[in-house]
Amino acid sequence: MPPQIAVRQRAFPDLCPITAAVEALSNAGGIEERGAIFTRREVVDFILDLVGYRTDRPLHELRLLEPSFGDGDFLLPAIDRLLAAWKAAAMPPPQETLGDCIRAVELHRSTFERTHAAVVARLAGHGIAASSAEAIANRWMVHGDFLLAELPDSFDVVVGNPPYVRQEMIPGVLLAEYRNRYATIYDRADLYIPFIERSLRLLSRAGVLGFICADRWMKNRYGGPLRALIAKEFHLKAHVDMTDTPAFHADVIAYPAITIITREKPGTTRLAHRPRIDGLVLSSLARQLTTLEAPQNGGEVRELHGVAVGDNPWLLESADQLSLVRRLEQDFPPIEEVGCKVGIGVATGADQAFIGPYDELDVEDDRKQPLVMTRDIQNGTVEWRGLGVINPAADEGGLVDLDRYPRLKRYLDTRKDILSQRHCAQKTPGHWYKTIDRITPSLTRTPKLLIPDIKGEAHIVYEEGRLYPHHNLYFITAEQWDLRALQAVLLSRIARLFVATYSTRMRGGFLRFQAQYLRRIRIPRWTDVPTTLRGKLINAAIARDLEACNAHAFELYGLTKQEQAALGGATCP
Repeated sequence: MPPQIAVRQRAFPDLCPITAAVEALSNAGGIEERGAIFTRREVVDFILDLVGYRTDRPLHELRLLEPSFGDGDFLLPAIDRLLAAWKAAAMPPPQETLGDCIRAVELHRSTFERTHAAVVARLAGHGIAASSAEAIANRWMVHGDFLLAELPDSFDVVVGNPPYVRQEMIPGVLLAEYRNRYATIYDRADLYIPFIERSLRLLSRAGVLGFICADRWMKNRYGGPLRALIAKEFHLKAHVDMTDTPAFHADVIAYPAITIITREKPGTTRLAHRPRIDGLVLSSLARQLTTLEAPQNGGEVRELHGVAVGDNPWLLESADQLSLVRRLEQDFPPIEEVGCKVGIGVATGADQAFIGPYDELDVEDDRKQPLVMTRDIQNGTVEWRGLGVINPAADEGGLVDLDRYPRLKRYLDTRKDILSQRHCAQKTPGHWYKTIDRITPSLTRTPKLLIPDIKGEAHIVYEEGRLYPHHNLYFITAEQWDLRALQAVLLSRIARLFVATYSTRMRGGFLRFQAQYLRRIRIPRWTDVPTTLRGKLINAAIARDLEACNAHAFELYGLTKQEQAALGGATCP
C-alpha cells in the first residue's frame, strides 16, 4: 500500500481502502502525477464543432459530459455555447432547467474548487443571479473519480482530454477495482483507456464522443479490447492526427489524435492530418469533416472504409496503401512463418554494473559476451566500440554458482548494492545478480540483422555472428532465407510500409521498429525466390543500394505500377 494511503487510513480508519486511495489521489500535487494536459482553445472549439455542440442548435435540450474537466479548458467554452444557445431560443426555459444540461467530473480537489469558482463567475457574467449560479454549478460539477462516480444513464455529447496516467501511478487496490469494472484495462493500458470505455457506454442512442488523447491504443496491443468494443457497438466517424501540432499549452511527449465516435452502425471514417492550429482553419476543417457531401479528391479530408474491424489495429493510411497491405497479407506469410525469428537484445536492469569495456571486465572468459549497441551501427555497418556484457546465466539453466567463478564473484560482490536494489532482485533475493533477460551465448555466434527501435527509415545492419545485441536493438535470424537477401527486402519501401501501417508514428515522422511491428512483415518463402533474383537481392544489400533493393523487392512481390506508386518514389519496370 502506498505510504500516503496508509497515512490517510490511520487518520480516517472508517474509510475503505478504495475510498482512501481515491482520497489520496484527489490531493495529489503534481500535474504529471495527475496526467493533466491542458488543451488550446482553438482545438477545444474544433472538437465542439466536430461533435455538433454549436450555438445554432438547442443545446439546452442536450446533455453534455466532461469526464475530467481540470481547469475548464472544455467546460468553460461549452458553458459559453450552452448559454448563447439558451438565450437565443425563441422561448428560453427557466434557468433552473440548465442544471440538467452538463455533468463535469474532476478528481483533484484544489483544481475542482478553482474551476468551480470560475464556473460560478462565468454564469454570473451571463446575467444569472449569484445564488442560482452557485446552485447550477453545484448540479453540473462532480468532485470524484469518473471511473467510480455515480452519473446519469446517458449523454448526448461527451468531450474532453482524458488523463494520461500509467498504471504504476495508480494504487493497487484502486487498479484492481478498475479492472473489475472495465474490460478494456488490458496489459499495460493507461488510464485514458477505461475513461474512453465508460464515456462510450454513457452515450445516448444518438450520442457522439469527441476526445483528444494519445493515439497509442489505436494500434498497440493494450488497445485491442477497446478497439473491439468500438468495432462491435460504435462507429469511428472521424480521426484527426494531431502529432507535431501545438494542440496543448505545454509541450508533451504523447502523440495525440482527435477521435469522433458515435453510437451508429459502422461506416466510412473521415480522416485529416496534422492541421494548422488556427481558429479559421480548424473551423473550415470541421465543416469538411461533418458535411454530408463527399470530400473532394486531393483535399484536406479523405475517407476510408473498414478502419475498425474487431480488435485489429486501426490502419489509417491512404486507401491505396491499405489496399496493398491487404493484398500482400493475403498472398504472403508472416516473416516468422518462413523460418525467421524476431527478437530483442538483452536488458540487464543495471547496465552500469553489467556492461563495460570487454577487455576490462575482470571475469572468466565464458562469463562475458562482446556487446553491440545502437551507436555501433550508426553508419549502416558494424563498427564495434569494444563493449561487453556480463553473463551470470548457467548454460543448463538458472544462475551460475559464484563459488565456481571467483573472478565473477569478486566483480559482482563489489557491485552488489546496485544490483540488489533492482525490483527483480528484491522479488528473489537469492537471484540478486541475474540480468532481466537471460543471455544465450549461441546468439552471439549466430549471423543476424540488427534493427534500432526508433528510426525515420528502415536501418537494417548485417552482423556476421560475433556480437550480442543490447536491448535497444531488435534482431532477426533466419534458418532458410539468406540474410543478405532478407536485408535487401527489409531495406525496401515494402517493409517500411508494414511498419508504418502498424506502428504509432513519433515526432518528426519517426517509426517504432519494434518486434510486434516487424512480425507483421510478409515475405515469400525462400524456396519460391528465383535464383537470379536471389543474387540481385544479395548484391543490392551488400552495396546498400536502396533503389536496387526497392526494384528487386518490387519484382519479388510482383507489384503493379499502381502499387509501386502507392509506396512513393519512382516506379520500376
